[in-house]
This record gives sequence, C-alpha cells and structure tokens, in this order.
Amino acid sequence: MADTTDAATTNHHDVLIVGAGISGLGGAVHLRERCPDHTFAILEGRPDIGGTWDLFRYPGVRSDSDMHTLGYRFKPWKHEKSIADGPVIMDYLRETVAEYDLARHIRFGHRVTRAEWSSDDVRWTLTVTRTDGTTGAEDEVTMTCGFLFMCSGYYSYREGYTPVFEGRDRFRGTIVHPQQWPEDLDYTGKRVLVVGSGATAMTVVPAMADTAEHVTMLQRSPTYVVARPAKDVIANRLRRFLPPRLAYAIVRRKNVFRQGLVYRKTRTEPEKIRQLMLAGVRAGLGPDYDVDTHFTPSYNPWDQRLCLIPDGDLFKAIRSGKASVVTDTIDTFTEDGILLDSGEELHADIIVTATGLNLVTLGEMDFVVDGEPVDFARTWTYRGLGYSDIPNLVSTFGYVNASWTLKADLTSEYVCRLLNHMAKAGATRCTPRLRPDDADMPQRKWIEDFPAGYMERSMHLLPRQGDRAPWLNPQDYRRDVKMIRRGAIDDGVMTFDAPDRAAVPVG
Repeated sequence: MADTTDAATTNHHDVLIVGAGISGLGGAVHLRERCPDHTFAILEGRPDIGGTWDLFRYPGVRSDSDMHTLGYRFKPWKHEKSIADGPVIMDYLRETVAEYDLARHIRFGHRVTRAEWSSDDVRWTLTVTRTDGTTGAEDEVTMTCGFLFMCSGYYSYREGYTPVFEGRDRFRGTIVHPQQWPEDLDYTGKRVLVVGSGATAMTVVPAMADTAEHVTMLQRSPTYVVARPAKDVIANRLRRFLPPRLAYAIVRRKNVFRQGLVYRKTRTEPEKIRQLMLAGVRAGLGPDYDVDTHFTPSYNPWDQRLCLIPDGDLFKAIRSGKASVVTDTIDTFTEDGILLDSGEELHADIIVTATGLNLVTLGEMDFVVDGEPVDFARTWTYRGLGYSDIPNLVSTFGYVNASWTLKADLTSEYVCRLLNHMAKAGATRCTPRLRPDDADMPQRKWIEDFPAGYMERSMHLLPRQGDRAPWLNPQDYRRDVKMIRRGAIDDGVMTFDAPDRAAVPVG
C-alpha cells in the first residue's frame, strides 16, 4: 500500500479525506507521518485550501480561540499574535502544506455529493462533482476508498443562516451576509448596521468602524464578551529562550488548562464568573455605559459561546463614538434601515446580517450503507467521532467550548491508530456496534447544555449520545484524551472483520 503515485493519477485510495481545511490538512499530516503505508487523497470542493479561513472574507476575520490551541499539536505557532487574523492563519496552513508535501495529495474542485458503502466490495464509492479550475466546466467522477475520513466542518458552505425579516425587500441599500462578503463592497463613510451579537458581529464592528461613518450593532439580546491581549506575552518570551517546539508545548498546555479551568468554573460557580466577566466589560467601557442593558446576558457564562475581543477593540470603537450597540427587536426593514419594536428607526446604507450559520451533517452529502440510506440522527455517536453501524468512517467535529483543533488532532490520531490496528490484525472493516447492555441506553442530545440557536436549529439532524463510554460526546478535552488518545482500539464495541477474505472475525 506504499504511496508511490501522485494523488491526481488514481481514483482509488486506502483513505479519502473530504475537506482541505484545518481538519483535513491536519489529518493528512497525521496519516503521512503515522501511516506511511497507506495511500490517501484530499478532496476539496473549493479551489483553495483553508476551509473557513479561505471562505470568510469579511473585514477583520480572525480566530476566536488562541492559536496555540487552534494551531496543530505537531506544528508550533510562531507568530507574535496569539489571536490571529485570517490571512495569517492561511499562511500557517500554506506552510503546513509545503512542509509536509501535501499539495500532490489535494484534488481541488472535487465536491463529494454521495458516499455508498458496499460490504461485498469492502469499500466506499464516492460520487464527485469535478469542476475545471480554468473553464468552470463540471463533470461527474467516481472515486473509491477503503476508509472515509470526513473533515468537512459542521456548517453549510452554500449559505449562512438568515432569519425571515419583514420588509427586507423594501430596503434601498445593500444587504450582505458575512459568509458571502463581496470583494468590492465599499463602506467608506457609510452608515453600517450589523444585525447580530455573536463572534462575527463583534469582529466586523470594530474592523469597519475606522472607515465607516458609523457602525451600529443591533442585537436581540446580549452576549458575554471577554477582552484579552492579542499577543501572548508568555509565549513570545518563552520563544526567545527555548526551542520552538518546547515553548509551544508549554504554552499550549497552559492555555488548555486555562480554558478547561474557566469552563469548569462556569459550571460550578456561574455567578462568580459572571460578575468577573461583567466587571471586565465595565472596566473596558467606563462607569457611565449601560452594561446591564447591552452586555449582561440572561443566561450563565458558557451556556452559549463566549466572544473574545482582542485588545478590547470593540470597547475602543464604542468609546471613540465610531460604534454603538442597540439592544432591541426588529419590527420591519424600511426603505432607509430598520424599524425596531420600540418605535426607533435605525438608518443605514449597508446592513450586515451576522445572524449565524446553517449546521449540516457530514458535508451536505448523501450516505448509503449496503443499499440503505443513512439517517445519522438514528445513530449513536462513538467517541464523538464515529457512528453506530456505519463501517470504516470517522468524522471530525471540534469543541464548542474550546479550540476546534484540539479535537481534530485527537480524531486524526485515533484514525491512524485504528488503521494501523486493522493492518496488523488483517481486518478490512471496522464497525462500532452496540453491545447487548447498550440497547436500553437513555438518549441524550449530541451536545448538551449549549442552547445556542445555530445548535438548537440542527440538533435533530445529529446523532445521539448515551450515558456510558464509548457512546459519548463529552465536549471535554481531558475526558477525550482518555477516551480517544488513550482508550483501547479493540474495546469490544468496535468490531473488526475481513468480509472480502474470510467469514471469521479478526482483531
């Protein structure tokens, strides 16, 4: 199975990775380093790498997690900014592609629309829409693999979420969703109204404030915000005295510990953490600002995702008078802006609908196993990365309360351990199956205690979790390290066999 051919010259591989974003590229590096005898290719529907970081082009796009944990475990983050802008993150990903010779494995313009598993053939057959990068012409090709590694993210690339706004068509200005930001949008000297209160809104507002006449953030309800320095002083200091990998490992461990500690404190001492966060907002905005109305949520910290403000940039924009926050609900769009339920009208030349994402399951593809369509909502999650009764398939879904890549790295490590175990045992199929004692497990949501709108809208599409390992998706890095990195591969739940070789189970 030695990888002696270029990815562009064959349609069958031991492993196919879907997605060339931060998860897919990381998975490819793990495969290259830990499974050198396995062939693989990366299928990317778009014309470039990066996923999220290439798709989003709105002003100020940046990480909302520190790059010492959003970066890969195997590749130190060396930039002086820990909270990094999108273009800098893209540079980091391009460096990864170059350093690990991944370019020859990537097939751009390959959008997977269907995946069919055959137990007779012991392989996945993928239907792929291929787009010519020069002419834009499309055709359909078929690709096969023994193992499918889904790294396509968790939201739709086709369009973002926009609620129905009464009177939207009446507005005479420009309406734009951050996920489809026009390259030629000129907001110089314009009145900008940003609808939303999540991470995107809080990034766009200060980024546009210096150029626009004024930027107003209109929110239905407040979100918790935390100001942090964009530069990690400890990280930058350690790099002066220690080898890069050692310095990175220390800072990464520090930040993982801090993230976990803060999250646990929000569960055990929510009111204390709430008051600390609100005190930070008051310090950033001054004693005369109405923090109770505009920055005091009705829920406890981390019941929904926190918003990170690097160097307090949103606070600075508000204090300067270039930006403001309005907390109210929308009655209707008007010709000149938005009429609020309070009766106030906000005038605007440009309205930015920073209203969220549409979640999807596994890349907006159709899945079929032995002729039966797969409904993932009827499956049980296996270690938060596999699915009951679905063979030779793993998918990456990161954390909602910590950096995405922490889980992506763990998932890639697991895939490599799994593939190496199969090769050693002579197995060609691996399938998570419920044990007899698991049949009466209580059904729990795939992600619990996180009632964010974008999650609640799509939770019915996602798999269930149970009340015992390995049918869990704990959203807890420490628990996942034990369950995924250290947990036994042959655990009595993941079954191994070789239906193309013999009827006798192996493993």
